[in-house]
Formats: sequence, C-alpha cells, structure tokens
Amino acid sequence: MAQQEDNIISHIRQNDMVIQLNAEHQQGVAAKAQVFADEFGMGVYGQLMGLLHDKGKEQSDWQKYIQGVTGYNKAYKNVRIGPHHAYVGAVIAKRQYPCIAPLIAQPIAGHHRGLYDYCDYIEETKCEIPADVEVGKPLHCSLPKWPHLEKYDLHHIIRMLFSCLVDADSLDTEAFMNPGQAKLRGSSTSMSELLKMLEAYLRELKSQAPDSEVNRIRNYVQEQCINASQSKGGYYSLTVPTGGGKTLASVLWALRHAVNNNLHRIIIAIPYTSIIVQTAATLKQIFGEKNVLEHHSNFNPENIKNREMRERMQLATENWDCPIIVTTNVQFFESLFSNRRSECRKLHNITKSVVILDEVQTLPLSFYKPIVHTLDTLRRVFGVSILFTTASQPILSGRIEGSNPMASFDALPDVNEIIPDNAQLHNKLRRVKLEFLEGSQSYDEIASELSNHHRVLCIVNTRKDAKELFHRLPDEGIRLHLSRMMCPAHIEEVIRQLKETLNSKTDEPVRVISTQLIEAGIDIDFPVVFRQEAGLDSILQAAGRCNREGKMKPCTTFVFSLGKEHPLPCGFITQTNNARLNMGQNHDWFAPDVMKKYFKQLHSRIDNFDEKQMESLLYKPECEFEEAANQFRLIDDQTISVLINWRDSLIYYEQLITYGPSYSLMKKLAKYSVSIREPDFKRLQDIGAIEEPYENMYVVKDSNFYKAGTGLTISNQWIEETYII
Repeated sequence: MAQQEDNIISHIRQNDMVIQLNAEHQQGVAAKAQVFADEFGMGVYGQLMGLLHDKGKEQSDWQKYIQGVTGYNKAYKNVRIGPHHAYVGAVIAKRQYPCIAPLIAQPIAGHHRGLYDYCDYIEETKCEIPADVEVGKPLHCSLPKWPHLEKYDLHHIIRMLFSCLVDADSLDTEAFMNPGQAKLRGSSTSMSELLKMLEAYLRELKSQAPDSEVNRIRNYVQEQCINASQSKGGYYSLTVPTGGGKTLASVLWALRHAVNNNLHRIIIAIPYTSIIVQTAATLKQIFGEKNVLEHHSNFNPENIKNREMRERMQLATENWDCPIIVTTNVQFFESLFSNRRSECRKLHNITKSVVILDEVQTLPLSFYKPIVHTLDTLRRVFGVSILFTTASQPILSGRIEGSNPMASFDALPDVNEIIPDNAQLHNKLRRVKLEFLEGSQSYDEIASELSNHHRVLCIVNTRKDAKELFHRLPDEGIRLHLSRMMCPAHIEEVIRQLKETLNSKTDEPVRVISTQLIEAGIDIDFPVVFRQEAGLDSILQAAGRCNREGKMKPCTTFVFSLGKEHPLPCGFITQTNNARLNMGQNHDWFAPDVMKKYFKQLHSRIDNFDEKQMESLLYKPECEFEEAANQFRLIDDQTISVLINWRDSLIYYEQLITYGPSYSLMKKLAKYSVSIREPDFKRLQDIGAIEEPYENMYVVKDSNFYKAGTGLTISNQWIEETYII
C-alpha cells in the first residue's frame, strides 16, 4: 500500500535533523528541469522527469534506510543499505508515456549511475513497480514541434534532457542540504554588460596603440566582426593570420551576436592549455574574475586568493553557470558524448550560447564525422551559434571526401566567413617566407645550421629528435629544450625564462629546440624558425612564431627533413606530410584557398572519419550510451603518468603520504608528473627506479633520472646507456 505523501522523506539534513519531503524535492526538481529544458522546447519533459525521478524513494524499505543511515530514527540504525530506487520512475514513465518513454525514462533510470547501454536500460526497466509506490495520473504531454530531425540528433536530445534532470536534482538537493553554498552559485552579469566592458577596453587599447599597418588590420578585423554579428544564428568562421587580433575580435563578435540573438553565454573551446591560460588571463583582465570560468586540467582553483571567489569558480565547473567559459576541446566534446552524471550536468548550459572553436584545424579526423554532426545538432536543435577561428581554416561544409565512398559524409551547410576574400589578409600580414631545404639532413647538419643563427627556434616532431638536436647545439649563450619529457611546472618555467630572455636586450645567442608544444598559442617571436617536415597547418603554425609582430624585415621559416636519421613516424604525421608533398611546390602557402586544397588532399588519405563507430552506437533509437562514452576519447592516451623529483615535487609527495590525497594536492602533483609509454615505464621498473605508494600512482624519487635540460631520462646507470622518448 502506498504511503502518504506528507510522510515520505527525500533528504535529511543531519546537522539539525530537518527533513525535506519527497514531494517538495520532486516539485523543486521539476520546476528547475522545466526551466532548463524550455530553452530547447522540451520544458514539459523536464517537468515530467523531475516529478518521477525519485518515486522509488516511496518504498518503505528506502524510508527505513534514509532514517537509519542518518541517525534520524534509531529504530532503523542497522539498516545500512537501501533498495535501488532510480528504476521506479523510469518504469512509470515507460508505462504512462510509451510514445516518448526513451526520452525521459533513460535519464530517470540513469540519474545516479549514468545513462545505460540500451540492453541494460531495457533490463533495468523490466521490473514491476513496487506495491508501496503511488503511480498517480499521467500529465498531458506531446512531442515538440521540431523541424526535421536527423538520426544523429536523438542521442544528444536524451543526453541534454539527462543534463537538465541531474543539474536540477543537484541544485535542489544542495539548496536544502547546504543553503550557504547554494547562494554562491550563478552570475547576474548580462551579455550586454560584458559587451560594454569589452568596448571600453578596446577603446582604451586603441587610444594607446601606434598607427601601424598591423593595428589598422586589427581594427579592420574588429569592424568586420561588428558587421557580421548582426546576423541570425548559424555557423561562422573567422580566418585571420597570426597577429591579426583574432582572439579579441572573436569575443567581440560573440558578445554582439549574443546580445542581438538573446543568447546566454560564450563558450570558448581551445585545443592547447597554453592558449587557454593566455586567453583566460586576458578575459579576466577585461571582464573580472567572477565572469570568466577557466575549466581545464592544469587550472587549480586554489590559485584564486579570494576564498568566496574560489568557491564560486569551483561550483561553476560543475554546471558551467558562468557568462564566459574557457575550456579545452577535449572537455567540451567528450562531455557531449559522456554518459556520466558529473560530466553531463553542464550540457544544458550549452544551449542558446555562442561556441567559439579556436584552432579548429586541430579537430581529430578520426572523430571528424561525429564531431561535425554534433555541431549540426547543437545549431539546429539547441539554438547554438558556432564560430570557427583559425589561421588555417579546414573544410567543414559540403561533402567531406575520404579515401573511399564509405568514408565520405555530408558536413555542415554553408559556413559564413566573416572576413571577405578580397581583404587578402594573408598578404597584408605577410611577415615570413617559407623555404624548403632540399634533400635529407642529419642531426649534426641541422645543429650546424642552427648554430649559424644568433636567435633561432627549431620545432621537431618527437621527443627523441628534440633531445638529440639539443645536445648537438654549441655550448654557448642560452640553450633551451622543451618537450613532454619535462613536467608541466618545468615547461612553464622554461617558457617564462624564454619570454623574459626574448624581451631583454641581451646579446647572447638564444637557441631553442622544442616539440610541437610550442607551435601554437605561445606568444614568442624569433627572427628565424626551423620546422621539421609535417602537414601544412603545422608548418604555418610554426611560421607564426617567426617575426610575429612584424617588426623585422621579412624573415624565413625553414622546413627540413631528418631523413638521414630516420623516416617520419608512421601514422597521421606521415599522412599530413604526404598530403602537403603531393601538392607540389609552386603555391602561396599562406593563401586560404591553398589551405583548402591541402585539407582535400589530407581527407583523401583518411579511410574512416568515425574510427570508434559512434554511428553504429548512437545513430539509432537503441543508443549505447556507456559504450560510446568509453570509446569517445579524443586523446588515445596509452601512457603512464609518473611523479618526478624536481623543485617542490617531493614536498607535495610527503604531504600525500602523511595526509592522503585531496583535490588540491593532486592538482599540485600533476604539475610535477610526466607521461611515458609502457616500455619505458617497464625499463624504469626493471632498474628499481619506480615506487608505488598508492595503487596506480608511481614516483621516480631519484633526482638522477630528471635532468635540468631535458627532463625525465629513462636510464640504466650501470651500463651508462640512456633512452629518451
């Protein structure tokens, strides 16, 4: 027999033993989820999910559990495990709303453990409704009047409804259990207020800027962004060469476009943490720390000095309730394919926003099809406007032609370019010429070439090549090495040292050897750059580090091969290089139409734009949410992370051993970790260099394995043989 509604408990606040009734909680969740889902025309679905999601708590055994585990009723103190309850609301949803059941029953069933694979969802909802649960009468509900839906829309609609439910559930629970924390959420700053801040900043910036050709071009780019921002929602691109003021111009367009189209926030997704850090710092300077959420693995909220602001930003990472979000491509897209509550919670706040995808040419081609289809769904179904920004615009519209007909697919409809073709910005901002060295070179030959230049940057493809060239440079002046064999804190220190050196008036030689980590987003300027052969987009990124400010006479970026040492690594980098080589030599490599030809060449070498088969897992009514989430990993990381001995790392390590892990401490330790491949990890294990204080946490304590110049060394000290990745 069903219990009386006014006796059914949802939560008990233990500090004062106040109860929240289940009816009150469900009504609160329903109201919030309805508001969230209204943004994409499915408010009544949000309401239904809220009213049904915790019906399982009406079970008498669950009521005994909540009273016993909280100490509210000592009669039930031995009841430590409660019955499963999420499935109950899902079963009711399937029975009462059979036509729309998957849209609301899947989110209800998974609102604690995450969205299920289809067979598991069916099995989970086969159960009978417990006798002590009141079913009630169904509300009137009909399908929204959408435009035509594509087969790849459904999984995103279910996931977005899931997001509405879990965020509403979390917020209502928090408001009862921790009202002080709940008051720290949200921001009242509007898009129009942010636009005024940016316009004031730009006026001040222009008043102090000299009347130079570069600054006139930056003003022109901003004017074009202002004009284009009046348009309705859609897909836009901002193709501007390095140095053209792309970052501020894109945010100017986004804010004006948001104001004109009643959009709620700006989300900037960037592939490199180095660019994120620089971009977020600039935006915080303009808009204030409270209006800019920096959300990526290298950001530690503990660095925010103001305690209340620190708590606000930590809370905002949970659901992206902030006017401006700066995050990574990985965070953005993997969340859109996740099945987990914590990662999906923020998704509904992407609706009716402006998404800026920076350096869009870096989107992985092995996931190109599901990514492009996701962008299409965000635009058509969820009211998102999308801006692609880069100096090397890839092909995103029309037919994407792979190496076989099965690989080809239709991409986005027309993408509107903000900068007119006749602007010829690549000519006006031309500060560098490319020179391709003939034949193949050895390490010694390239090192000799580098030694002929007083200030020079050399970018190579692998850690091994970086180490080999670094040790062949003459021991004079300032020599710097950058690779992922160095921990993030070490890389940051070297980059800071490099910037200070370049800005100083030192007459010492400055020679830098780096992997691609310095290729984009690092604001440095060299008169000469050398780049190992690679794809055209990578070469142009490297050229962007050469004469960046245009203050020197036209400078040269040299492209070379290390064919005398080894062939290029098999895989994607060889594909990109071959695509460039197949184009021949007689091109203006900086022209946008040449970049399109390059990407067509590259696409013709790709045999699968959906390598992990998202189409077979998700483009159907029987969605495999969990399996797809496990497969959709933009970075296929086969490495193992090890903590090294450098600077303060062992101090934090001792804190870990003494006090155990915490969020803040693990963030600090991550700054002193290096990821290595399994064979090299095994070498370190074999010579006794690895310790494992906690399961799956590894430490190399011996400082002899970490060099100030090149980072972690995989070394057998007894035979004096060194292996560097």
